[in-house]
Amino acid sequence: MSLSVLILGGSGFVGRALCEQLTRQLGADVRITVPTRRLAHGKSVQSLPGVTVVQADVFHDLPRLVPGHDAVVNLIAILQGSAAAFEHVHVELPRRIAAALAGSPVRRLVHVSALGVGDQAPSRYLRSKAAGEAVLQVAAQTHDLALTLVRPSLIFGEGDASVNLFARLQGLFPLMPLAGASAQLQPVWVQDVARALTQVLLSREAIGQTYEIAGPRVLTLGDLVRLAGQVAGHPRPVLPLPGPLATLQALAMECLPGEPLMSRDNLGSLSVPNVASGRLPGLAELGITPASLEAVLPTYLGSGGGVSRLDAWRARH
Repeated sequence: MSLSVLILGGSGFVGRALCEQLTRQLGADVRITVPTRRLAHGKSVQSLPGVTVVQADVFHDLPRLVPGHDAVVNLIAILQGSAAAFEHVHVELPRRIAAALAGSPVRRLVHVSALGVGDQAPSRYLRSKAAGEAVLQVAAQTHDLALTLVRPSLIFGEGDASVNLFARLQGLFPLMPLAGASAQLQPVWVQDVARALTQVLLSREAIGQTYEIAGPRVLTLGDLVRLAGQVAGHPRPVLPLPGPLATLQALAMECLPGEPLMSRDNLGSLSVPNVASGRLPGLAELGITPASLEAVLPTYLGSGGGVSRLDAWRARH
């Protein structure tokens, strides 16, 4: 089948993997548009066949971007920011996407949210994600929007902003003081997320569904940090920080220039399990057997043998 898709956030970490997966699976039958404020940000995908990078502001240009496509995928999100910033990106943008779709013949939308969302969740991130979902659910009921929600756990892979950073930090410091060390995660490989999004786009049965996208094993954040250090070749002792010290560490990081590694809002998110509930469909229902963190990390953090290990894992599944 042929597919024309507008990918919002297509030049980002998950977006790059999705563009690669779509072009690999559909070849000449796919046409992908990736809007970005700066064309330089689209360099990672503009060489892929069928991908067109356009300069645009998605908050204002959606009415002209949406027409002519079969589907829209929204990957745009932030992990840090004020209440107003979370509202703008996670609630107002979905509202604008819904309005643009309502004013066009395009009805198909795949929206990437997060595990643990809820209007009573302990972080602005999770509450705003839930509010964005609610906006789109209303649009699905009132404007015949063909909506699919996708809720991933922590996404890892080459170029990620979390596992890679934990590995680098262990190369610099003798000890890893860690807030939220006992937080439960179910890390999922970015390529499996991209495969899931591709399957969702190609399946009419996915319309109206919410998918929980998670890896094969539940780990604590401490487990993940230790594994990253081991695979990278410089494991360090992990020192779990109790609540008050964890909050103090997050507050100190918020005061540093640039985007903080950890914020108090992140700590709030980590206080609820970031794992699949088992009550909603997931990768298994999409025909995908997820790769484990242990199988994938050596392909980009370790030295030697990593790619062959992953190839062997894929051959068994």
